[in-house]
Amino acid sequence: MRVFEPLYDRVMDWSRHRHAPRYLAGLSFAESSFFPVPPDVMLAPMAAARPREALRLAGLTTLFSVLGGLLGYAIGVLAFELVEPWIVEMGQREKLELTQEWFAVWGVWVVLIAGFSPIPYKLFTVTAGALAMPLLPFVVASVVGRGARFFAVAVLMAWAGPQADRHLRPYMERLGWASVLILVAIVAFYTLAA
Repeated sequence: MRVFEPLYDRVMDWSRHRHAPRYLAGLSFAESSFFPVPPDVMLAPMAAARPREALRLAGLTTLFSVLGGLLGYAIGVLAFELVEPWIVEMGQREKLELTQEWFAVWGVWVVLIAGFSPIPYKLFTVTAGALAMPLLPFVVASVVGRGARFFAVAVLMAWAGPQADRHLRPYMERLGWASVLILVAIVAFYTLAA
């Protein structure tokens, strides 16, 4: 069953669309507060297709990701009591509790690490607001963490250039399923460690 190749082809088409930067900005904003798809899936092919614009695209992704993180922070401050039952109902109680523990131990460093890692950033933005983390350190950590991640992706893909598509596409199914397995392993590890 081919799942990732058609998805990859669709994202590559979107990355060449004249409104692609707007779509990237919207995806970056939504992912930081409520949407499950990371912006890397659009940023990477866009940076490969437009190597000269890679740094600008990484900056755009970082800016809108941090703005979306501020929405997640606001949700945590203003509506955590309303959102928490939904998080629990979605089976995320353990992740939420683990996130709260990490904040208690590492404070602002958690936001920086979560911004760079594949861990769902939105859990940390909402939790930061719910725990009333000071706003300025939250924003700085978000800019550094998210910026490091997105600039690394953009620079790597710009270096690979448009020919990256030719080299990646044949392996897209394997890479996609490997990513799913890695994500499942990370979730299982954190669930068992909690």
